[in-house]
Amino acid sequence: MIYATADNLAGKAIYPTARCQLHRDAAACLRKAVELAALAGFTLRIYDAYRPPYAQFLLWEALPNGDYVRDPHLGSHHSRGVAVDLTLVDADGQPLDMGTAFDAMQDQSHQFYPDLPPNVQRNRLLLLGIMLIAGFHAIATEWWHYELPNADDYPLINP
Repeated sequence: MIYATADNLAGKAIYPTARCQLHRDAAACLRKAVELAALAGFTLRIYDAYRPPYAQFLLWEALPNGDYVRDPHLGSHHSRGVAVDLTLVDADGQPLDMGTAFDAMQDQSHQFYPDLPPNVQRNRLLLLGIMLIAGFHAIATEWWHYELPNADDYPLINP
């Protein structure tokens, strides 16, 4: 949970603890994704899951760009507990090369950016396939972000 550290786009810890939480519907899909990744010899590393609304405001403050951070007034899908940011990890505990770091807010992070080496394209497609089969949808601008297909139908969770 990267936002429990200062190593994120806001440059400061946003969460007091590194606790992964999801709505039960998203958690069920994530369990399926974990099983599918294991069949391929991989594990998943979760960077972010449920994000309290206050945290969405802090991220928006750090990067007020609707292409990469959803306007907190609209309600982030993370703040509904139905979005997860993650990557694939190999048997040695190393994340697969996805071409950019997590939260690299640039064109190269787009799901189908064309000018990437073949191994990076394969890695992204493998993650995409696992997540789609598990019941998630992808977004165009972030290779690491997956959410339930009807994410806007879920209410914001504000503890």
